[in-house]
Amino acid sequence: MRSQAFILNKIDYMGRWFVNSLEYTINLLLMTYLSIRTAVFEQAQGFRTVFSVVSQQIYFTGWQALPLISALAIAAGSIVIMQSSFQLNFLGGQGQIGKLLIVIIVREIGPLLTALIVIARSGTAVASELGNMKVNNEIEALRSLGINPLSYIVFPRLIGGLLSVLCLSFYFVLIALMGGFFITKLIHDMPIDFFIVNIANALEANDVVLFLVKNTFSGVIIFAVSCYQGLKVGHSPNEVPVATTKAVVNSIIYVVGFFVIATAIFYINELTRFGVI
Repeated sequence: MRSQAFILNKIDYMGRWFVNSLEYTINLLLMTYLSIRTAVFEQAQGFRTVFSVVSQQIYFTGWQALPLISALAIAAGSIVIMQSSFQLNFLGGQGQIGKLLIVIIVREIGPLLTALIVIARSGTAVASELGNMKVNNEIEALRSLGINPLSYIVFPRLIGGLLSVLCLSFYFVLIALMGGFFITKLIHDMPIDFFIVNIANALEANDVVLFLVKNTFSGVIIFAVSCYQGLKVGHSPNEVPVATTKAVVNSIIYVVGFFVIATAIFYINELTRFGVI
């Protein structure tokens, strides 16, 4: 009897978790759709107003994150290139270093580390900012002035975050490859023309598509989750740190989950293309 009750409790817990997760995902999609629809079709705010908020978001999320992105990109690129070069030289396959770097840095490390940095910096900032706005009744004040919060607050942050993540990830990959190469060159001699040719030959259209898909959706996911959690805050200041923590945790879960699904679909497509399955 106890074992049956234990199993039923676990099934009940998993069912509640699945329903809550599905409801949360639907609410995120609905908020994103309504913010886009309100901003584009209803045009509640002028283009100049929306552009101003987008510019501020890009400045904070993109420009101010460049020093941190640069340091992590050089460190990650140096480690990956040194390890790859050493192992491939040892195995006699140095000509495959370009493909290996595309797989590790462009497909996986670049988008993932960029997303984690944006979550840590901008996701927390957006969630706490919107949470404080709810506590101080600023959201209601915007509505009383005829300003739709979805078009004035959510939509510009989604667009600014998406553009920032795309640019930061591209910058990360570029710095990781070139900065890592020059750091590695101090220890291990490698001709730069050999390195560039290998990278160029290894890069395919599918890699670019996967890179764009991962970064586009991760940018939308991060800022949709952060805005949603911030707007869920009630009237107590104690709810703001809780919402910020949930924004970070949920953003990581959704981004990592999406990356796993996107990578799995990509490699299944690759295996199908080459006739393996």
